[in-house]
This record gives sequence, C-alpha cells and structure tokens, in this order.
Amino acid sequence: MSATAHQVRVSSEFVNCNDGRARVKRIGFIGTENSHTDHFIRFLNREGRHPGFIAAALAGGENERNLALAEAGDIGVVVDEPADLIGRVDAAIISTRDGALHREQAEPLLRAGIPVLVDKPLATTVSDADAILRTAETSGALVYSASALRFVPQVGELTEAGRAAGALRHLHVAGAGDPDSPYSGLFFYGIHHVETALEMLGDPVIGEGDIEVAVQRVAATTVATLRLGNAEVTLTFVVPSESERTPFHATAVHAGGVLTRELSLGPDYNAPALAAFVGAITSGHAPADANTMRTPVAVLSAIVDALPTGEDNS
Repeated sequence: MSATAHQVRVSSEFVNCNDGRARVKRIGFIGTENSHTDHFIRFLNREGRHPGFIAAALAGGENERNLALAEAGDIGVVVDEPADLIGRVDAAIISTRDGALHREQAEPLLRAGIPVLVDKPLATTVSDADAILRTAETSGALVYSASALRFVPQVGELTEAGRAAGALRHLHVAGAGDPDSPYSGLFFYGIHHVETALEMLGDPVIGEGDIEVAVQRVAATTVATLRLGNAEVTLTFVVPSESERTPFHATAVHAGGVLTRELSLGPDYNAPALAAFVGAITSGHAPADANTMRTPVAVLSAIVDALPTGEDNS
C-alpha cells in the first residue's frame, strides 16, 4: 500500500501531522477497530486531559470506521500501514484486538525511536514479547503495556486490606474469557485475570520454567490452577454470550479473613494507562520494567499450552 498520508480534516486547534514544527506531541493509533481507541481520542482531543498531547493520525486506511473517528476527533491524517506513521507522529498506541499482530505493528515504530503503548496484551507468545522488549531496549524507545484492571480501585483496596488480614493463602480471579476467541483465544480477555493476580501479588518475576499449571475446561468455563510467587492462584474464565458477560471479580483468602470485590470498569477505565504513558514520555521513565510486562505473557502462555484438546461438555 501507499505510504501517502490522506489529509482528512484538520481543526485549527490542532497541528498538521506533516508539519515538522508541531507544537505538541502527536499520537498515532493502530487497531482503530477497538473501542479503546474512542476512549483515548476522547481523553486527548475532546476533553484535553493531557495538554501538549493530541490524537493526530490513524492507521488502517480510509475505511468507514477511521473516517468516523477522524471526524469525531478532529484528526487530520489517515495512513495505510502502521509504519506509515513514522515521521508523522511522536508516539503511538496499538489497540489491535488480536495480540498476535502486536509485534509486527510495534517493531517498526520502536526501531524508529517512537514510544509505543501496546494496549493489552503485549503479545501472545513469549518470543514475540521478548522481541518487542528487545527492540525497545536496542533503540532506546519507550514501550509500555498493562491491563486496565491493574488500575481499578478495588484491586488497590484488596491489596491494602490484605496487609492486615494475615498471610495470603489463595487468590481467585474470575471474569470473561474464551479459549476459542478469534483474537488469539484466552489472550483477548484472559490477560486481565493474569495481570490482576500479578498486581495483587506484587508482580513477582516468573519465567516459563517456573510455571506449573492445571487447566480444566467444562462447557463454557475454563479453570486454571497454578502457583504464582508464593501464592496459590485460581483463574476462572467464562465464555461471554451476546447477552451476558461475567463481571471481573477477585477473592483473596488470607489466614485472618476472606476479602472479595467485584472489579468495576467505569467509563474511563482506559484513562490510567494513557496517563501513565503520557507521563512516561514526559519524564523519560518507564512505568513498568521488562519483567513486569513479560511475566503476564509467560503465565498466560503456560495456561493456553495446558488447555485440554477439545471442549469438555460433561
């Protein structure tokens, strides 16, 4: 495809992405089919939450979705391929639903020194995660990825209350997840379960060889049991239907009590990750180290590898 930028419309309030004298940091978007892109554009352009940063370009071509986003967000440039953003933006956000595509989308930008926020998951294989992290380290570009559930207030409440409840004996995280999702199976929603557990456990560094997991699948429910750090952990993934979706929920069993919360995602649940990314660009300090971003991929990969073949309908 052509690398030509399509000028759609530019509000006088914002800069033209082809203008090297840009007054602000221009952010480009990849994977615009994801509704998370609407959130990010709202935070940046409609609400102006981060002065000095704007949503400035969209990748994926002049399809109906991108033209609607450009109109709603006063975004002046639409390009065909992610790499076409190079030279037109100062940072990028990848929200592509299928995490298996994240490496090929992120690497050209990172090689060019462009900071990238990879909207969960970082990748769907450890090798792809390592490649993304290695490219960022080599180029010196910032890369960041995190589940929105790390930031919900209830996770912090459970962690804080747990300090007074004695030793943690067991942690259970439940929510939507489909091993047969077209977006790399459990990685589409299941990364939330894993990152929530790791956040509550203080983000222990766990490599592939340190993970022993047992997985059962009965009809629409998949249950993974494993040990993360010093805690026994159970993750329950329930296939969502068109009318129902199991809310995310966490229960921490401590020696001195049982703590439980529904993990509520409000309308601004993507705001903390964007704020962390913008803050990191400004400060030059990454919000998370490589191990914190790599470990969730390693854990969920082990769960996926342990899935029983075929569906158990018993």
